[in-house]
Amino acid sequence: MAEIEPARQKKLLENFQSVAEKISAACARSGRPDRDAELLAVVKYADPGEVRFLAEAGKIRKAGENKVQDAFRKWSGGELAEARRLVELHFIGHLQTNKSADAVELFDWIDSVDSLKLANHINRHAEARNKKMPVLIQVKLTDTGTQGGISPAEAPALLAEMRKLSFLLPRGYMAIAPANAAPVSLRPVFREMKKIFDRDFPAAADSAGAGNYLSLGMSGDFETAVEEGANLPRIGSLLFA
Repeated sequence: MAEIEPARQKKLLENFQSVAEKISAACARSGRPDRDAELLAVVKYADPGEVRFLAEAGKIRKAGENKVQDAFRKWSGGELAEARRLVELHFIGHLQTNKSADAVELFDWIDSVDSLKLANHINRHAEARNKKMPVLIQVKLTDTGTQGGISPAEAPALLAEMRKLSFLLPRGYMAIAPANAAPVSLRPVFREMKKIFDRDFPAAADSAGAGNYLSLGMSGDFETAVEEGANLPRIGSLLFA
């Protein structure tokens, strides 16, 4: 793997610091301590050398991938294998049931469960590995057919069924905002999602002390999302610009 030039290292660290400061400031504006929100670095399009550099620098602690096979290639025996132990790896894309066994094997979290069928597949593969699998339910914030997830109205019923599965640990919601929407239009949408999250996950952590997450916000809208209560924004392009 090629070494990262010093000037590029400096730029990556500056990018990370800028995003971290904006997250902290958004927490402060909403009256929360900055530790209430954690950065999930979206690395699907990033140069693996740059991801490894930031992981080894202690900056990237949670990373998100959206394709199972690409992630396997990089993190299991590939360019990022040596950094795997440093990172909590989240699957954030659409997961097909025939890829669920591989996802359970590689990932620490699956953040995009959108059906009981998929939940059952994940639970079965987790049981085979004797692995308790933390998951988020993906909720869609728009009626467009291109966006994955279930409607907010369907979320409580799916959550109730998932809580019956012995090897799943439902730990919150993930949602993707409508593309190119202005922050002013997203604010009430994010606020409503926070109400749903607070209703269904009233404690800051589960019974074992592990955190519950509302994963909202991406590079273009994460400050608004954090202001409205998100605690796991997903950011990629700003980190690797």
